[in-house]
Amino acid sequence: MAGKKFYTLDDFEFNGKTVLVRVDINSPIDLITKKITDTMRFKAHAKTLLELSNSGAKVVVLAHQGRKGDDDFIQLQEHGRVLSEVLGRPVKYVDEVYGDRALNCIKNMKNGEILLLENVRFCDEEDGAKTLDAQINSPMVQRLSSVADIYVDDAFSTAHRNHTSMVGFTHVLPSAAGRVMEREVNSILNVTENPEKPSVYVLGGMKAEDSYEIMKEALDNKIADIILPIGIISYLCLLGKGIDIGEVNKKMLYSKGLMDKISEVKGLLNKYGDVIKIIKDVAVEDGGKRLEILVEDLPTNKPIKDIGSKTINEFTRILKNAKTIVFNGPAGVYEDPQFAIGTRKLLEAVTKSKAYSLVGGGHTIAAVEKYGYASKISYMSTAGKAFISFITDGCGALPAIRALEKAYKK
Repeated sequence: MAGKKFYTLDDFEFNGKTVLVRVDINSPIDLITKKITDTMRFKAHAKTLLELSNSGAKVVVLAHQGRKGDDDFIQLQEHGRVLSEVLGRPVKYVDEVYGDRALNCIKNMKNGEILLLENVRFCDEEDGAKTLDAQINSPMVQRLSSVADIYVDDAFSTAHRNHTSMVGFTHVLPSAAGRVMEREVNSILNVTENPEKPSVYVLGGMKAEDSYEIMKEALDNKIADIILPIGIISYLCLLGKGIDIGEVNKKMLYSKGLMDKISEVKGLLNKYGDVIKIIKDVAVEDGGKRLEILVEDLPTNKPIKDIGSKTINEFTRILKNAKTIVFNGPAGVYEDPQFAIGTRKLLEAVTKSKAYSLVGGGHTIAAVEKYGYASKISYMSTAGKAFISFITDGCGALPAIRALEKAYKK
């Protein structure tokens, strides 16, 4: 990549080398069967792991699942089975991270073999070592680096975490970004550094705070020409324009602590005028059926669950002419077919445009895959908070990327 600030797999010879690879295969778990219900992240990391294995590396995989106290905080034996299935080759698993058995398994590996270590969040130092010195001198880093030659960070979706497995190894081993990390960084830079114009941001979903931060950053830094607010942020925009959306909808915003955001949203609306497009109609549920209401006919005593047809038509026209599109968050309750229309139609418009399109957010990606649009999207980010942090604060805000940059030409 032009102007790259970290090493990639292209910069190393891996044959015969023991390579620690940090991935993010943290996935939805069926809490009864403990089976993994979504293999998207496994498939994303397959390219890096297969490339290393095919290059003759001894591939040692570091990963996590859940966090302490959560129901999905489990061992990674099932992850090893799924990873083996996705890769189409055996993946060994050991229920230790850096104990003697784990180290012996690593020492006895043959070229091309893949070994999955235990959940790194079982180790207290993963998020408990708060200083760089503590991370570097932790048993995890010291013991594993003693049997490894190279560290590869492929876990972009965890790049915002200042955790030992994400930053500690870069100070003691030659380090590179894996293919997922490389693609994620390049794809986000495509929309944040001199994007082709017009650049359109479609921002929705339930996390209005994230939508607001992206909207503000994109406008203040002149990387977005048009903002299309959908989902919860569109309700705040209506209120910011002095339009009453009804008590049931305001109550929902109160419950999420979002009413305090109205003044901030109003400030952006006043500052950027017509650049932020206000929805023209909404869809509510009335007697079990979809009912569309024009904005001028609000308030409503029914919950808003989607954008309406007039909004869909206007936003579709805007997307048709876009050259760059960032899409983060669905338009409504897309799980219900009656209220999936807005999300589906806007995503369809993205696929029909000639724009470079970047889609982020778990629900948005789920919708893309549900409707069969994945092959027509330029890039789908596997990350959540890291994706948001990168767009709003730049790659320098992500500890893992800073660590890779420091290891570059060290």
